Amino acid sequence: MPRKTIDPAELRTAVAATLEWLDGGDQPARPVLAAAVRLSLRTLEQDAPGHSVEVRVPPFAAVQCVEGPRHTRGTPPNVVEMDPRTWLELATGRTGWDDAVTGGRVAASGARADLSGLLPLLRF
Repeated sequence: MPRKTIDPAELRTAVAATLEWLDGGDQPARPVLAAAVRLSLRTLEQDAPGHSVEVRVPPFAAVQCVEGPRHTRGTPPNVVEMDPRTWLELATGRTGWDDAVTGGRVAASGARADLSGLLPLLRF
């Protein structure tokens, strides 16, 4: 069964609720942060359908995206992992892919693990 298409207004509202935190304020409540991470990751999955890259933002969600060879068992060959703040900064264009990777804020392994062409997902 295909997933429901993400409503851009719902995504924008969820992520907007985290902007004060991304700009140095207090961390939002866990449900607010979870909604922003989950909706933005599902948007990435929707924008870049496929199963060759697994993007993980613990503890909230992981999605598979990007066309290419499908992975079905064990650790995927293309994995991207980061904390929620880094993910939302990338998703909103507050930080760039190269800076996040070279700064050690993103762990990316595999030939298809470069998400720079897919980000940001939205701008404020």
